[in-house]
Amino acid sequence: MLREATCLVIETINSNTQRLQRMCWLIFSTVWILCAVSIDVCAVPGSEMGCNLIIERTRDYFSQPGDIIIGGTFPVYWNRVYKDLNFTTKPPELHCERYMVAPHFYETMQALIFAVEEINAQPKLLSNITLGFQVFDTCFNLRKAAHGTLSMLSGGKETTPNYHCNKLSPLASIIGDSGSSVSIIMAQILGLNRYPQVSISYFATSPIFNNRYLFPSFFRTIPSDEFQMKGLAQLVSHFGWSWVGLLASDNDYGQFGLQLIRQEIINNGGCVAFAENILTGQPNRNAPRIVQLIRESTAKVVVVLDAESSFVIVLEELLRQNVSGIIWVASESWATSAVHSESRFQRVAVGTLGFAIHGAQLPMFSKYLNSLSPSKTLYDPFIKEYWEQSFSCKWLSQENLGNGTIQACTGKENLENTSPESYHRATLNVYNAVYAIAWALQNLILCVPGNGPFDHGSCTNLSSFQPWHLLRYIKNVTFQTTYDSQVFFDAKGNPPAIYDIVNWHVSNKGNLEQVTVGRYDLNAPDGKVFKIDSTGIIWPNNNTQAPLSNCSPSCPPGFRKVMVTGKPPCCYECALCPLGRISNQTGIIRDKCLLRTTEFLSYKEPLGYGLSAISIFSSLIPLVILFVFIYYKTTPVVRANNYSLSCLLLLSLFLCFLCSLGFIGYPQPAQCLLRQVAFGIAFSLCISCVLAKTITVVIAFNATKPSSRLRQWAGVRVSYCVIVLCTFIQLVICGIWLFFFPPFPELDIDTQPGIIIANCNEGSPTAFWCMLGYLGFLATISFIVAFLARRLPDSFNEAKFITFSMLAFLSVWVSFIPAYLSARGMYTVAMEVFAILSSSWTVKLCIFVPKCFIILFRPNMNSREHLMGKEVKNKKKG
Repeated sequence: MLREATCLVIETINSNTQRLQRMCWLIFSTVWILCAVSIDVCAVPGSEMGCNLIIERTRDYFSQPGDIIIGGTFPVYWNRVYKDLNFTTKPPELHCERYMVAPHFYETMQALIFAVEEINAQPKLLSNITLGFQVFDTCFNLRKAAHGTLSMLSGGKETTPNYHCNKLSPLASIIGDSGSSVSIIMAQILGLNRYPQVSISYFATSPIFNNRYLFPSFFRTIPSDEFQMKGLAQLVSHFGWSWVGLLASDNDYGQFGLQLIRQEIINNGGCVAFAENILTGQPNRNAPRIVQLIRESTAKVVVVLDAESSFVIVLEELLRQNVSGIIWVASESWATSAVHSESRFQRVAVGTLGFAIHGAQLPMFSKYLNSLSPSKTLYDPFIKEYWEQSFSCKWLSQENLGNGTIQACTGKENLENTSPESYHRATLNVYNAVYAIAWALQNLILCVPGNGPFDHGSCTNLSSFQPWHLLRYIKNVTFQTTYDSQVFFDAKGNPPAIYDIVNWHVSNKGNLEQVTVGRYDLNAPDGKVFKIDSTGIIWPNNNTQAPLSNCSPSCPPGFRKVMVTGKPPCCYECALCPLGRISNQTGIIRDKCLLRTTEFLSYKEPLGYGLSAISIFSSLIPLVILFVFIYYKTTPVVRANNYSLSCLLLLSLFLCFLCSLGFIGYPQPAQCLLRQVAFGIAFSLCISCVLAKTITVVIAFNATKPSSRLRQWAGVRVSYCVIVLCTFIQLVICGIWLFFFPPFPELDIDTQPGIIIANCNEGSPTAFWCMLGYLGFLATISFIVAFLARRLPDSFNEAKFITFSMLAFLSVWVSFIPAYLSARGMYTVAMEVFAILSSSWTVKLCIFVPKCFIILFRPNMNSREHLMGKEVKNKKKG
């Protein structure tokens, strides 16, 4: 058995991670403890060989029979008695020192007995099944915990390796132990046979138990330290404490917790001022150095992870050096500790904040505990010492019978005078653990063959179940407690992560008491995992608000943070804000520069919505004119002005007016990409139509001459070719622009101090001016052709109006260039929008308004005779 256990432990360690290496000595110690408490030896008296089993009996044990047994290990006594071993006689058994009962753990042990009796009295849970229990005292000793575990596996007081001597009452599960180190030893032993183990103490919170390969049968009714450290870091962040110190006991609990909370604080944007271990052993006791470090540090908040009352020596040193005003953030292992909250520590510990095991009222347990009496519970070997501890009295014996200075215990003292709050938080986990086992047994009993969880849907029964059978049911147990809380285990054996946030107040009696001021619940139904009532918190030095704990003071108005090389981000210097930056608002002081005003041509600005309204209204005019032309398309004026080209020109003007809207509003990537391109193509189409109209007039006039070669070019083909060619060239320019130098939105922080200009970076100024220059080139060609054709007969086209329109068009864009280059901010965009609208109106006014005036208001002039008359007059003048 020992060889197999050793191999299993070694394989486990070889596969473990670096984080678990710290536990190696505990796992190896399991093997040596097994050797110490269960030794099979063969004696050879003389020449006769025979085998002899040395059986060790255990003390500090009591039990109650039942159909099913639930085991438990509790550190009832504080101290152990060690004797020198000279090996001249049989080494004595390690036993716990009497008269040093730990009341808190004794009451925790009583929670197991109370839960068992409560379940036995219930008709609905495990009816016709009586639960029994076996309880062992470990007095905080690894060897005693292993001895008790092996004794329960053997079925009695004696440790009989590989045998279970109580066949009538199978052992269902073992609840224990109080500390992570002790629980590791127990879990390794129980894991060999897959016995379910449910840890109940607020000490056994080490993240190592989350490793299901190492601890496949371990469960606990207290959350892992991973959840607690995350919550403590959120508590620190909630009050804006960015500069905190860390103290940890020099054991696995403290060191694992120190690594976890340091990372969580950094992830939340905080910094660690110092991190120290509390050394309790001589000559390494370092409490004076820790207190000196706290005095010299600017951190006013210190998170303390203490598992074994190590912090008491620091509190005593704080009193000696007269240091107060520190905000202590306590882990759950000492947040409700009676040792730490003694009245003598009031001056240095008042205002402490911490996480506590989630507590609930168990009124029936209070009544049960108050009913305990040495005369009623004769089977309890610990109650007399507990009685002496609770009432500061002594039971009369032969040794003290003549001592008249002692106060004798009578057994009639009333336990109702003890504080009920001292046991509610600690006993709740034990209570839940017993009920988890009971409900697992209940589900095992109610299993229906064919629907069971085992092979082929099979079930098991109470008379033949194996430990791993019950383990399967405990993994999936879910039940509602009597205090309306749900209990279940996740895949790693952890319960729901719920903590109470407590604050240390001074009671009316002058003692320190813990008052619940909030809760941390990772399974909160409303999603708010962190809730705290700040108004109920008492702060050190009678402060009415949460004190500050920052490495550097807040920067005054007009200054900004500057990081210091070699120091944490929380330690910075204040420097004047650069030109154009501000850090002041009315009635508010912040420690970083405020964002500057962002400027762009917005629809909400008067200029923005004014230009938008003009653009929309202007775009409707070409559509109205188009409707007029369509309606009067058979009239001489419309027919004489190239109906199809006029319609296409009106549509292009409609697009020109609309494209101006792309320049208004906050610059977006798609908007920046398309607005200049849309403007360039729309105007190219417009000017191409004007050029085509002018060229058509010239060809038509010259084609009437005899033997003219231009007859073959007469018609609409030339016009469409001009439009397609001229527009295509602009498409190529814009395509190259978008492909190689696409425009994009940018924030200009340099042009105007104090203002951020949101605009579109054109990507390539050269491409932008090429696009604009091509429009100028088309307009110039159109102007020259129209100017040369201005004396052509009016019956064909009014070339002089096209001349005026192109002249005005060029004037607008020539004026635009210096105005555009000198404008800043949103006025640069407004200038381009104004140029687009103005140039579009010049074309519309010069070319189409005269024709509409004749069509709508001078219908007598819209006739063939009128046009022919004008033609005759022109010929006479010629």
